[in-house]
Amino acid sequence: MPLAHIESLDHEGRGVAHVDGKAIFIEGALPGEVVEYASYRRKRSYEKAHAVRVLRSSSQRVAPPCPHFGTCGGCSMQHLNLAGQTAAKQRVLEDALWHIARLKPEQVFPPIAGTGSAYRLRARLSVRHVASKGGALVGFREKHSSYVAVMDSCAVLPAHVSALIPRLKTLVEGMSQPDRMPQIEVAVGGSRTVLLLRHLEPLSADDLDRLRQFADAHGIIWYLQSKGPETVTLFYPAEAGLLSYELPDFALELQFHPTEFTQVNNGVNRMLVRRAMALLKPQTGERIADLFCGLGNFTLPMARLGAHVLGVEGSAELVKRAQENAAANGLAAQCEFAVANLFEVTGDSFAALVAFDKLLIDPPREGAIALVTALPAEGGPRRIVYVSCSPGTLARDAAVLVHEKGYRLCGAGIANMFPHTSHLESIALFEK
Repeated sequence: MPLAHIESLDHEGRGVAHVDGKAIFIEGALPGEVVEYASYRRKRSYEKAHAVRVLRSSSQRVAPPCPHFGTCGGCSMQHLNLAGQTAAKQRVLEDALWHIARLKPEQVFPPIAGTGSAYRLRARLSVRHVASKGGALVGFREKHSSYVAVMDSCAVLPAHVSALIPRLKTLVEGMSQPDRMPQIEVAVGGSRTVLLLRHLEPLSADDLDRLRQFADAHGIIWYLQSKGPETVTLFYPAEAGLLSYELPDFALELQFHPTEFTQVNNGVNRMLVRRAMALLKPQTGERIADLFCGLGNFTLPMARLGAHVLGVEGSAELVKRAQENAAANGLAAQCEFAVANLFEVTGDSFAALVAFDKLLIDPPREGAIALVTALPAEGGPRRIVYVSCSPGTLARDAAVLVHEKGYRLCGAGIANMFPHTSHLESIALFEK
């Protein structure tokens, strides 16, 4: 069996080695280790492989906290301690900025990191009825597979949600058509837990009774979805209100519908908001635009600090929620909101807006290339805080901001929003 000396980690958390001039990406291997590996995909210039045996172990290797690690595809880095994970993600960000944009930040911000367990407040659990594996399966998919992993717990879900997994298996197994329920989504907010059941066929009266009994027994709220997203409806209890989360540093509580986007990790999100405000430094009387504002996660803290903020989002539903959150927190007078497709913004449409002192940008994985391209090369906002969930698109957009629009990349750093996975959030500061 071939041997490899692991040089680094790639952006997916795989060990990188070179054997006979070919790059080998090895799952389960860490920098500094010597491993035996078995390839499962071979190309002319690279191979993908699994670590079979570790001959020399890294000091950062730990026992995975979840017994399903290695089979379940939800996590890829549980064998690496949290300090090692954050350091590896910081290197991914710095490498992306250099190789894509030829940029090095003037300052590398300390990483934002929290606990590695029970942090995930949103999840999409797959459901399958597999007689050969004992009936109903509920959980995440296996690595490199559409099969659902056999699991009875999850270390990254809140403890009370993890404890529901075997109970959900029993529930699904007792339904009239257990093979017609492909997924259950989880959303936790405040003291409330929502389960959203996707079902492909109408539920029987007995099915509905089972759901009610499950909700009463475990203190959860059921939503049902029969077809597309527009069919999501509250089922039981009938008077359940919205979910919420708090930003205590700013005396804010934000409400949200279970299907609306929120960050999965409340603790890290609070630190990320705190970092964003420290970098942006909103001041009384300033006009700031929060672009891709969602339901107001950054808008309302800026307003709380005295700025007048325009929040722009492509979803009318999210804009409505942001308006409601601003009013509920006594900030309606300092906030404006607008619906706009920021992926199609132009120089003319941006120039038509009232001038802003500063910007906060928090786009999805696609980034904000149209927006940064639309910014004027002369004048424009003097400070931009860019929150990103993709280091590649952040680097691409940073190249435009620095090389074409006259900004400096004053600093950048990561937020470990998804511990034990290769996913990373990042935050960068640009100034003129």
